[in-house]
Amino acid sequence: MTGYILRRLGTSLILVIVVTFITFLLLSTSFESVARRLLGDSATPESLTAMMTKLGYDRPLLVQYGDWLWGAVRGDFGSSVYSGLDVASTVIQRLGVTLSLIIPALLITVIISVALGVWAASRGGAADRVAQVVSLIGYIVPGLLLAIVLVYVFAVTLRWLPATGYTPIADNVGGWIRSITLPVIVLVVASVASMTSQVRGTMVDELRKDYVRTMRTRGVPSGSIVFRHALRNAAGPALTVMSLEFMAMFGAALIIENVFGLPGIGSFGFNSALQADVPMLLGLTVFSVLMVTVVNLATDLVNAWLNPKVKLS
Repeated sequence: MTGYILRRLGTSLILVIVVTFITFLLLSTSFESVARRLLGDSATPESLTAMMTKLGYDRPLLVQYGDWLWGAVRGDFGSSVYSGLDVASTVIQRLGVTLSLIIPALLITVIISVALGVWAASRGGAADRVAQVVSLIGYIVPGLLLAIVLVYVFAVTLRWLPATGYTPIADNVGGWIRSITLPVIVLVVASVASMTSQVRGTMVDELRKDYVRTMRTRGVPSGSIVFRHALRNAAGPALTVMSLEFMAMFGAALIIENVFGLPGIGSFGFNSALQADVPMLLGLTVFSVLMVTVVNLATDLVNAWLNPKVKLS
């Protein structure tokens, strides 16, 4: 298992280098516009050339990327071109806000999806139809429309929850819960649909297998069959979907955080992209790729623990 983990980490490092290099090449086309934005509309050709030299954009691209990569290896991701803020500390702070949305949303999604999926698969009939209706609603309701409706009902009309803004959990737990409630609901509704369908489908297949029929003929309680055996064997595909939902929520943060005015990595990355803030975007890319790699690695390890038949290779 140690060798598998080391290989996965080595692959992730190669992926970071490839993705950041492609990102850097794409951003290199906007170097001149960055210098113009910093100087303003009255920039002269001479001042523009001087600014490009100051920023280091006049050097060969491979040299620029090599310098950035060497600094990143040593833990120095540089500073923002516009604000001068340290990239690593800023990204980690923003990432904390985004994870404070995604982690509760993912936990709630797993609880609801497993409960609905197992209920539908084991009971059938009306329970199965209810689960399918819930999944259908999650598929057909656009997240942006749901966000607008929730803000209008709970923030504007009822005034129960704030429409925008974020309260750190360290400052006020109650304020933090109120500030993330609406965004979390939007993320959960979108994710429950696909995960419930996956849990239901795998549980239906599992409950039809021979070992389940054998245990039933021997008088093993239904609860033990469903939760101790069938659910554990069906957990592998559900874990894979859960990791995919994590990444989907991470991508959805770009829209959700802008709608609710949250200072997370999504809104920050959107603004950095508009400004072509090269150091910030490269830092965001590194942390995003590493986080996705860690989630996928954790999913594989948990799946191998739940199902001894799974071989890590």
